[in-house]
Amino acid sequence: MRKSFVFRIMTGVCFIFSTMLFHGYAHGEPEGKLYMFYAGSLSKPFEAMEKAFEAKYPKVDLLREGSGSQQAARKVTDLKKPCDIVASADYKVIDKLLIPDYADWNIRFATNQLVLCYTDKSKHADQISKDNWFDILQKKGVIWGHSDPNLDPCGYRALMVIQLAEKFYKKPGLYNAVLANRPQENIRPKSVELVSLLQTGNMDYAWEYISVAVQHGLKYLVLPDDINLGNYKYDDYYSQAVVKVTGKQPGTFMDLKGDSCTYGVTLVKTAPNREAAVAFLKYMLAPDGGLKIMKEMGQPPFIPCRVPTAAMKEKLPAELAPLVEVKD
Repeated sequence: MRKSFVFRIMTGVCFIFSTMLFHGYAHGEPEGKLYMFYAGSLSKPFEAMEKAFEAKYPKVDLLREGSGSQQAARKVTDLKKPCDIVASADYKVIDKLLIPDYADWNIRFATNQLVLCYTDKSKHADQISKDNWFDILQKKGVIWGHSDPNLDPCGYRALMVIQLAEKFYKKPGLYNAVLANRPQENIRPKSVELVSLLQTGNMDYAWEYISVAVQHGLKYLVLPDDINLGNYKYDDYYSQAVVKVTGKQPGTFMDLKGDSCTYGVTLVKTAPNREAAVAFLKYMLAPDGGLKIMKEMGQPPFIPCRVPTAAMKEKLPAELAPLVEVKD
């Protein structure tokens, strides 16, 4: 009787072990579908990361879905879509919409800045400069646009840049005057959708991140640090700009203050494939992995990446903690 009981126990253990081995768990090899929602401005670097990661872990199928950052977060909070990782062009989107109900932590991994993009086909392309761009955007016949502030950080950041320009250039009324020459149809869900409009000549100017301009070979105007949202040393000045966007609950709104462009990433609490998600994040946040790709594509990464508090760092998976420092 005792031998029979022991035999059954050993048989069960062997079965469990063989199952784990079959699925790759015994060797810590992730597999299966990995769902990631992310800011559209990350499309190019994430495409490159996907190829490298899947070459290393061929049993994983990384399913990427780009959109505006708020829209990406709301796919989790409102639509309840299966998701493992959310990466936002503004780390505050994660703080405001996902933490604490849907995520525990938020790693800041890269920076950016706003630029005004155009092509050789753009009207007044041979005249535009950092001293007259706001006059060009007001000219009759000039078509310019930005992404939706309620869906995409690049949208509300574009509005912040124009607000700050009014103060920086000391031109009262500049903000309203510039927006008066931008019809509603020139606002698109995400900033990368404007790229094709520029390239086909259907739009003269569009607000983008400098990384997007570099990745798509666009001409672009670099603005002073005082207004381009690209230098954290100017955060106090940037905070003078305020844009109202839709809030966490339908029918609510929140005011967003300007600050430097900082990207954030998190692991969703209900991640259906946590093992693969952690493996991808370990690759993505490594200086010789995903961060190298970010740098090569014109988007300066934080090396090491950052979290604001020691308490948040303690919540990170053990595999990620060595890649992150505590720095607000």
